[in-house]
Amino acid sequence: MSVGARSESPAITAVAVFEAFKGMVVLIVASGLTLLMHRDIHAMAERLVAHTHLNPASRYPHIFLGAVDHLQNVHLSVLALGAAAYSALRFLEAYGLLRRAAWAEMLAALSGAIYVPFEIANLLRNFTWLSAGALVLNVLVVLIMVAALVRRRRPTLRQGVGDAQREGGGEIGNGVGKEARRE
Repeated sequence: MSVGARSESPAITAVAVFEAFKGMVVLIVASGLTLLMHRDIHAMAERLVAHTHLNPASRYPHIFLGAVDHLQNVHLSVLALGAAAYSALRFLEAYGLLRRAAWAEMLAALSGAIYVPFEIANLLRNFTWLSAGALVLNVLVVLIMVAALVRRRRPTLRQGVGDAQREGGGEIGNGVGKEARRE
């Protein structure tokens, strides 16, 4: 392992832990969704609104209760399945990052980059420190992963230069080959 690879290992490990944490949070949410199936969700929502001392006739509690009325077991199942798939992807990504797999570094860079435009739009629409923190974390993940991919690619490029020099090609770009050196 080179010095550059050792210095980036803690950062990649931190990204792997972060991705596993996101997977765990979503898995917990998916588990909660499956617990809601076959229950009277509207009654649970009314109890939640009453417990928080909100007026069910006011705007936001009314919207919340209306949304709960439209949830069906099929929708909950689809949401839970999607959350489980997302969670599995995050766990797979974390495993690959801990194993220093190139595919996992690429997946982490791409999946982090996908969120950035949406987070910027959300931040411009309504600034919150939570949104700003999410943007900073995702940009940091993307930068760490791109740096890891560049470092992974760099030895291949150096090896190509070394091969050209060993074959008698001289310095690349100086125009001096075998023929010029023989004279």
